[in-house]
Amino acid sequence: MKKLVESLGMLLGRPPRKPPADEISAKAQAVHDGMAEKMTREMHKHVVAEREKKAASFKKWRWRRWSMLVLVNLLFVASYKFDIQLVEGALTGSRFVGFHMADLNAALQVMLAYKQVLINLLIGIVTVFIVWWVLGGRTFCAWVCPYHLLSEWAEMLHLKLAKRKLVKNHSFDRRARVWLWLSFVVLALVTGYTVYEVISPTGIVSRALIYGPSLALVWVLVLLVFEVLYSRRAWCRYACPIGLTYGLVGATSPMKVQHDASKCFNDGACRAVCLVPHVLNSTIRGRARTVKTDLGADCTRCGMCLDVCPTDALSFKFKGAGKL
Repeated sequence: MKKLVESLGMLLGRPPRKPPADEISAKAQAVHDGMAEKMTREMHKHVVAEREKKAASFKKWRWRRWSMLVLVNLLFVASYKFDIQLVEGALTGSRFVGFHMADLNAALQVMLAYKQVLINLLIGIVTVFIVWWVLGGRTFCAWVCPYHLLSEWAEMLHLKLAKRKLVKNHSFDRRARVWLWLSFVVLALVTGYTVYEVISPTGIVSRALIYGPSLALVWVLVLLVFEVLYSRRAWCRYACPIGLTYGLVGATSPMKVQHDASKCFNDGACRAVCLVPHVLNSTIRGRARTVKTDLGADCTRCGMCLDVCPTDALSFKFKGAGKL
């Protein structure tokens, strides 16, 4: 329960903390104590070499994720263009071979705005809730959301510009996402309109792909330019209420990314590529409370940390089935 509370706390914006000595297990402490002895100059060179090799290698989890993300969104496009009725609608609300599916955040907005619960909407919520609870964390963001992919490409450009010192990344308080989530809830309840859906880049991009572009794409372009020039992945990190919703849903999921401190040399490669580096707090030397630590609810399950870890200290784990 304590781990769950801490995981939810970080999801809601609380910064990670260094655990006091009495919270670190004896086995984990032995790993921390032995790491200084392990990290000889020769071993350090080996870790650096492995990290560079991974940096230049085929990123299997990234390509799996990109492929799935493109495939899911193309299913919507193909179903509409060719009228095959496989997937009807858009990501905010759809039917998959007759089963109703509804984005949880959009469904909440609709129910609050119209002050009623529609049976089809309720069925769609239950279906989607089960899927994303099983997969856990913010899997929707990394594996399905089309704006996430655009933002990821924008991040690549931002990093190239930052490397040349042409731009600088600016951070915001992650608690802003909670306040925005609450604000959109109140607005839907008071105004009777699904206000967030008007500005949701996820919904805008999804509808543009399926039904054709609209002026709303200008807003998406503004967000991407802001992320390239000023704040890396700003919308996903500090603003998007969809990510917060799915993080809450997947907090108790059996699917996890697990960190093994006994294999970790705390080189920081994982945190450098992570969208939500606070979930990798245990990879900082001396921070792991146990030898094996499950990453928190804010983890997007993107697999980027697995792609760059030089010692394979991170892995996907499904409770009861072991590593994947």
